[in-house]
Amino acid sequence: MKKIILLLKKYIPNELYDSLVVFYVNKRTVFNENRLKNKIISFHKNSKDEEILPIVDFLKNNKLEVFPYPFAKKYNKETITVFENEENKLKYVLHQGKKLYFKRSMSIAHIKSLYQGLLFDQDENSPHLYLTETFQLNENDVVADIGSAEGNFSLSNVEKVKKIYLFESDIEWIEALEETFKPWKEKVEIINYFVTDYDSSSTISIKTFYENHDKITFFKVDIEGEEQNFLNSCKPVFEIEKNIKMAICTYHKQNDEHDFNQQLTQLGFDVEKSKGYMIFMHDQNLSAPYLRRGLLRAFKS
Repeated sequence: MKKIILLLKKYIPNELYDSLVVFYVNKRTVFNENRLKNKIISFHKNSKDEEILPIVDFLKNNKLEVFPYPFAKKYNKETITVFENEENKLKYVLHQGKKLYFKRSMSIAHIKSLYQGLLFDQDENSPHLYLTETFQLNENDVVADIGSAEGNFSLSNVEKVKKIYLFESDIEWIEALEETFKPWKEKVEIINYFVTDYDSSSTISIKTFYENHDKITFFKVDIEGEEQNFLNSCKPVFEIEKNIKMAICTYHKQNDEHDFNQQLTQLGFDVEKSKGYMIFMHDQNLSAPYLRRGLLRAFKS
């Protein structure tokens, strides 16, 4: 089919060709997702695990989802309203009554889809939920939001804590973050660096950051598969410091949950797994058992 579409480009109008490309991509995506869904069902069909059984039941009756649970159906992106700042033309949504801004290059449709995903992420039943009733922030916490992107986590908690450092390497997000956190600029600092285990013109390690900044008491870490390098850079700090809390994502790579749990335990942290699983279908190397924990919550007193 792909060869046919490419051949048709010579003979049909561009608009019709573009529509065919979209049709082909969508059809191919659905095919791949259905194939993956069937693999997951087949692999876990005889499971007795009470956390996995509801996922299998969900997949039998629904399309493949990153969050394979009924709660995802609560959020309809068509009900999301996107506003525009009249002065700077940046678009935003109202997040818990506060303005959450987005990249200037994003369309309204893109913003709606992204914000819908953020609502999935932090639903009370989500495997990707950072905070719980027993794992919370307080007024003395200094937060490092590492991989902040649009900053929804920090915006939700900005009034609860002492200070927030927003680490975001994508320069397109910086303008939006500055606008979002303008009302709290005295307690929010935006760091346009990627956090990893070495220092350069665009990267920084936590060990280096600690040399010139306040001690961090809460780490929220979601850096697209670089979490292991983050932990490596933090080892000298975590071996000394106490009273640290951390929510670190474990869904990007197959062994993250096991490896991070082991490493954090060795560093003196008490570790708790988030409830439920995610299907990170964006990972080209996704393989059995296919289901991954969203994150670990860790505490060192």
